[in-house]
Amino acid sequence: MIYEVVVIGGGPSGLMAAIGAAEQGANVLLIEKGSKLGRKLAISGGGRCNVTNRLPVEEIIKHIPGNGRFLYSAFSEFNNEDIIRFFERLGVQLKEEDHGRMFPVTDSAQSVVQALVNELRRLHVDVRLNTPVADVEYAHGKAIGVTLKSGEFIDAKAVVVAVGGKSVPQTGSTGDGYAWAEKAGHTITELFPTEVPITSNEPFIQERTLQGLSLRDVALSVLKPNGKPIITHRMDMLFTHFGISGPAALRCSQFVVKALKKYGTNSVAMSIDSLPDQNKEELFQYIAHLCKEEPKKAIKNVLKVLLPERYVLFLLERSNIDPQTPAGMLAHEKIRTFVHQCKQFTFHVHGTLPLEKAFVTGGGVSVKEIHPKKMASKLMEGLYFCGEILDIHGYTGGYNITAALVTGRLAGVNAALHAMSLRT
Repeated sequence: MIYEVVVIGGGPSGLMAAIGAAEQGANVLLIEKGSKLGRKLAISGGGRCNVTNRLPVEEIIKHIPGNGRFLYSAFSEFNNEDIIRFFERLGVQLKEEDHGRMFPVTDSAQSVVQALVNELRRLHVDVRLNTPVADVEYAHGKAIGVTLKSGEFIDAKAVVVAVGGKSVPQTGSTGDGYAWAEKAGHTITELFPTEVPITSNEPFIQERTLQGLSLRDVALSVLKPNGKPIITHRMDMLFTHFGISGPAALRCSQFVVKALKKYGTNSVAMSIDSLPDQNKEELFQYIAHLCKEEPKKAIKNVLKVLLPERYVLFLLERSNIDPQTPAGMLAHEKIRTFVHQCKQFTFHVHGTLPLEKAFVTGGGVSVKEIHPKKMASKLMEGLYFCGEILDIHGYTGGYNITAALVTGRLAGVNAALHAMSLRT
């Protein structure tokens, strides 16, 4: 059987590509090496599937620090509002939560996957599961089909590579597509983990002093060697037995990776401002006022109103203050030392968990070699890329999935238009 479009990979971008291609009237084959379609979708957003984000396009691009600007052209063709309409047309009603995140009303990722699978069926897309691809074949400057691991060759007029990056390998993204892209002459930029927990060899981490402690709405920064912030993210965070995790840490992780590389050091400083709404002077005045009001109370009990007790005790120890000291006995310079720790507790981190543990892969097929409105290779006719194999990465919150769905849609539609233009 000769197909007009072969899509490799049944994740978010591959599903979207297959649907987009079939809508144009092309005959389409979707190949997935695993036993199920949409495995990454099914576990995204904690199993609830954060399908997109409703913030304005400008904001979405700001939340995609890895080549987000490349998506301006793509968003002019198909954007986040189009994604919302697309799912609602498939019968998946969406609701908006904090920071513009869009979820299915059912709170079930499965309902999203099922709607996409039903649409493939309705459009008569052929689907082959448990079918690993060995190679993408090229001849005379164009893609001509794929060879399966079984040895079977499948003819195609256009090939869409939607096999993901190297993160979350249990869903099938094990980096297969990079070799196929390189064979076509594409550059693969260096791969690194993003949206991944950060590791630290600091004694307080190794001794698990704060393990399991969450801090709410803090400003977490990655610092340059001169102490100035490279990036600051204000969100929740969590201390773990190996370092730090939680939304703020995940967002900072790629900047830790880049700083370690840039400065050639084995550690990078980070700092926590645990009370970002007050400056040092305001906080000093407030604590001095609390101490005056309850002079006989132990300082640790006075400060409990500010921060979780375990963190208060930890910062008191860092400030060389006995937690049992009566509040009225605390010298002003001691209060200032404590305030400094609240606003700028600085510690060293030494890396991140590996790429396999990351939510998102940084790096990939260089976007300089891809047509931004078509997702077509500039180097090989009939070859298209979409989703996480591209050197595009965003923060969690519906940004990566938005990039995957948008690039998938464009790759599929344009692969079909190209293939159909070759009909005799």
